Amino acid sequence: MISAQARSSPPHASARTGRVAGSTGAPQSPLLDRDSCDATLWRRRIRHDIRHELGTIIMLASAVAVSDDIGPVSRERVEALLGETRWLDHLLRQLDAEEEGPVPAGPERVRVDRLVGEITAGLRLSSPRSVSYTGDPAWAHIDPLALWRAVRNVLDNAHRVARDRVEVRVGVEAGWTVVQVDDDGPGFGAGTGGLASLGLGIVADLVSEYDGLIEIRGCELGGARVRILLPSSDRP
Repeated sequence: MISAQARSSPPHASARTGRVAGSTGAPQSPLLDRDSCDATLWRRRIRHDIRHELGTIIMLASAVAVSDDIGPVSRERVEALLGETRWLDHLLRQLDAEEEGPVPAGPERVRVDRLVGEITAGLRLSSPRSVSYTGDPAWAHIDPLALWRAVRNVLDNAHRVARDRVEVRVGVEAGWTVVQVDDDGPGFGAGTGGLASLGLGIVADLVSEYDGLIEIRGCELGGARVRILLPSSDRP
């Protein structure tokens, strides 16, 4: 199992040392507290502005989706865009909630094949590559946002390295709900690192919170096969 953690620093790290002019002692806590408050306020204001922009995009896309001057394919793309912006809104709301401290994820009984199908459909509409999807009914108890993040990271990695094809499958195997992503790229470890390593670390951390696993191996397409395994929840 792969494990990794991603951490972000405040956007404007203060250059001040925390010492009051003329002093030789330890940094003074009031100044450090002010720096911390400044960084917190900056993040809140940025998220506020991002949410306003997302709201505008959602309203514009919603207006296009119900208009009479676009065809069915364009309407499908706009609806996929709306889905993506709503997930971004969920991410921002989670950040807001965690401003007051860590918030445990709320697991639900999720229809995994439908959620993965929605994600795959959006990628297919925006990609020049062939992106196929097959899914059987499959459930798992997991926070829907955590599942969305995990699947998006795996799919984004596969799509980034694929030459022509990405194949996605969801099913149940021996008590596990399995999300499998194959690509025809150079294979795991043969492509560029960086984003791929970070993404798989995020996936491993997310699924491990729900007793899940991540497997990586080769596949018939010639590239990598990444499998997310979650305890199956056929019954509530």
